[in-house]
Amino acid sequence: MEKIYTERLVLDEISLRDTQSIFNLFSLPEVVRYYDLEAFENEEQAEKLIKLLETRQQDGVGIRWAIRFADDEECIGTCGFNSWNKRFKSTVIGYDLHKKHWGKGLVTEALGAIIDHAFSSKLVCGEINRIQADTMVDNIASERVLAKLAFEYEGIHRQAAYWKDEFHDLKCYSLLKEEHNKSRALA
Repeated sequence: MEKIYTERLVLDEISLRDTQSIFNLFSLPEVVRYYDLEAFENEEQAEKLIKLLETRQQDGVGIRWAIRFADDEECIGTCGFNSWNKRFKSTVIGYDLHKKHWGKGLVTEALGAIIDHAFSSKLVCGEINRIQADTMVDNIASERVLAKLAFEYEGIHRQAAYWKDEFHDLKCYSLLKEEHNKSRALA
């Protein structure tokens, strides 16, 4: 996995050395509020997630980077592509960040970097033309991040997800390679 550098961050591989940080992140109810999992109760759950992410990358079906400050080794969040459709050259983006770092533009910075990377180089999955993001209807913070990154709102997928014993409507957003390249040229 290639390291990606931004102004304030380093995005690199998540490994078992991050177990405590991943536990600290995913044990926060506020962080997993919009996730299809419950808040972690022990470090074994963090280890299991890390191993799953490693396997998904090895199998070429997903990639997830640790978000770290450039001057610190602690994993403060994750971001990446949860699934790839190689035939359609599309992927779904996902991200999370420890709540003590919310509101500082870090997720926007990290996602901007992995989007640039996905559209300008070949990932394990191959070429990407479309990146999709799905948010729960009341996840305003994620909607703001996606708007800053020029994602287009496509509509609501009614009862498209089921977790925590209920169905959830999901708002669908997308970003196309040509749109991204145009917005970058104008910047």
